[in-house]
Amino acid sequence: MSDNPDEWEIPAANRPKAGDFAFDLDTTLSAVFALRSEIPEDAFTAQVLGTERMGNGVLIRADGLVLTIGYLIAEAETVWLLSNDGDAIPAHVVAYDHNTGFGLVQALAKITAPPVPLGNSHSAGMGDPVIMAGHGGQRHALSAWIAAKREFAGYWEYLLDEAIFTTPPHPNWGGAALLNSEGELLGIGSLFVQQIDEYDTQVDGNMVVPIDILDPILDDLLKFGKSQHPQRPWLGAYTAESDGQLIVAGLAEDGPAESADVQTGDVVLAVAGESVNDLAAMLRKIWSLGNAGVEVPLTLLRNGEITDVSISSSDRMLYMKSPKMH
Repeated sequence: MSDNPDEWEIPAANRPKAGDFAFDLDTTLSAVFALRSEIPEDAFTAQVLGTERMGNGVLIRADGLVLTIGYLIAEAETVWLLSNDGDAIPAHVVAYDHNTGFGLVQALAKITAPPVPLGNSHSAGMGDPVIMAGHGGQRHALSAWIAAKREFAGYWEYLLDEAIFTTPPHPNWGGAALLNSEGELLGIGSLFVQQIDEYDTQVDGNMVVPIDILDPILDDLLKFGKSQHPQRPWLGAYTAESDGQLIVAGLAEDGPAESADVQTGDVVLAVAGESVNDLAAMLRKIWSLGNAGVEVPLTLLRNGEITDVSISSSDRMLYMKSPKMH
């Protein structure tokens, strides 16, 4: 999709109507910014995520703190924000937290828009009407609803106990603001997903990271650029569920799994002797073994034969460029 906001818009029938809300819709939408970042070519994430990334960010504090989805700003050395008024504002990366998926950037010039108040994502329920808002005001705001709240496991060793799933999908979901009917922030857009609803119908939508998981780590992110909780063991194996099996679909170059001779196409049968049948169970078992650096024994099926490997796990952040603190 084009990143030029003048080249696309949400159909008028699918946009929220200002008169339907007690809050000032236009004022709230002015707190959603376009975000552009540039990443060094030698960055760990450059090959997968690219060196130029575009999405959205949401002002959450009057001092210019902007919340976005982490993959947009991971390892970024340059960040720009674009307001609905067309103002280009330089920013710097404050923090990236892989466990939640959140990223924070700080505007380096004054922002006049008021911040969006944080809501309570836990209290949001299935069927609740919501607004999925990208930069660009009402033309880029979508009326949607919460289709599900459930666990989400990602092949990049990512797990949310309860993600929010909305439908219909927003065309520019990355870093978009999920707002409730009071104009409060419920979460940040992360992914386009296709899911099966309770009627066995395939539904397109977005996966949203819930706002409630920000507060427990916010102070750490602002002070240190990352959570101070012990880091989880990272293997660097991109594992996907397929036909009831856990298949290694790819490997991080020079990552722990590749160094331990794990191979693309291997089927993961067990972690530390315990059978695992889905990605969430596999990740939880790995993380239960200890902190980053712990040995992770895997039982694999390779070319019809069972093989055991032991992976010296690592902290993924050691492979990534850290934010330059200002």
